[in-house]
Amino acid sequence: MLFGRSKTLVGLDIGDSSVKIVELKELGKGKGFRLLKLGWEPLSSEAIVDGQIMDSQLVSETITRLMNRLRIKSSKPVATALCGHHVIVKRISLPIMSEAELDESIHWEAEQYIPFEIDDVNLDYQILEGSSLAGDGQMDILLAAAKKDKINDYVGVVGDAGLHATAVDIAAFAIQNCFEANYEFEPNQVIALVDIGSAVSTISVLHGGTSVYWRDINIGGNQYTDTIQKELNLSAEQAEQLKRGEEIEGIPYEKAQPIISAVNEDIGTEIQKTLDFFKQISATDQPLERLYLTGGTVQVVHMKESLGERLNTQVELLNPFRKIPPGSKDASPELINEMMPTATVAVGLALRKMGD
Repeated sequence: MLFGRSKTLVGLDIGDSSVKIVELKELGKGKGFRLLKLGWEPLSSEAIVDGQIMDSQLVSETITRLMNRLRIKSSKPVATALCGHHVIVKRISLPIMSEAELDESIHWEAEQYIPFEIDDVNLDYQILEGSSLAGDGQMDILLAAAKKDKINDYVGVVGDAGLHATAVDIAAFAIQNCFEANYEFEPNQVIALVDIGSAVSTISVLHGGTSVYWRDINIGGNQYTDTIQKELNLSAEQAEQLKRGEEIEGIPYEKAQPIISAVNEDIGTEIQKTLDFFKQISATDQPLERLYLTGGTVQVVHMKESLGERLNTQVELLNPFRKIPPGSKDASPELINEMMPTATVAVGLALRKMGD
């Protein structure tokens, strides 16, 4: 299952550098949520590389350890997410037809847009609300596809941890779910949600609250670590410390500043290319009003300011707990503050429900 919203799920975000878990409690329809459980465990850099699980036993053991520490029962159903070049999201237009007709023809239509063998992917779609009201005989479809082998890899490590993955979402949709639960939209407002992970960054553009463009780019926090390590001849651990603004013996942080600034520019360039392409293909002339940043890499010094200056727009850090207050002692203010940059996908997944 790739889309949709019964019983809430535990959000399990399996990233390249860590595993994050969020459990929410719904207070009643329209009354919001409370945060019950929150936690994370680091992953070895060899466990998952560019979204590809290399050591499934290590990943499943990490998930089990985190679930046990948070005292979450293994009977709880979970939702997890995929991103990267194994996932394709497209907004396409098709002649207006019934859902039954669309269900019969969607695989043939999808072959034109999916760069994989259609038998190698799990495919899902959704008719976008209001898309057939323009009177042009067309309707807009949100098409999503993920490679079966990658889905099986992630579902497999979840199963090996003694859990059941009820939903497999796409990270970009989970981020948007989290944003919608915490922020409001203005009519015709164009905003971007940018999640900068260790190896992959996810960019989503929304127009008036509607998703209009998505892209994953292979750039992220590892680029800082790798460049600092190479330029200053350091270990990966030392490079990580400098990236976070910490000093290491014999090497002041100031020595890493020019390197960090250069990588900030590289990441800004890639984000700008994506936004420029969106402007070329979109029907709106509205400027980008705001960009919300999330992901562990946003803690890099001066990243927010660098992006704001380069893109000439207001840049804010996305707060996944803005309207989701703590509802138990397992969600302490200190932990919430610590995980604020990294919990967005897990919160978005925890907003999912059984039967979506």
